[in-house]
Amino acid sequence: MRRIGLMDLHHAARAVQMVAPPLRAGFCDRLLERAHAADKYVKRLHKLHPAWGDGSLRAASMTYPCGSGCGPDTPSLKACYLVVLRALEHRSGNPW
Repeated sequence: MRRIGLMDLHHAARAVQMVAPPLRAGFCDRLLERAHAADKYVKRLHKLHPAWGDGSLRAASMTYPCGSGCGPDTPSLKACYLVVLRALEHRSGNPW
């Protein structure tokens, strides 16, 4: 997966927000897997993945409702940022 930036976090949190709270961690894990798969696809074939884009977390997130950003910042969105950060930490130990 490509390096994570602030907009990757933002779009991923927006996509995660649309999922019921008990399902968010699993959804986020699948989102990270899709971004990673898309990155490998781009590196190997030198073209965008047809469903998940350029291998960024932002591109993978934007394939879901609200992944492109909608609605105001809420406590729910802040909780979703934490879900994404925890998934990144669990996946790599240190995403930064």
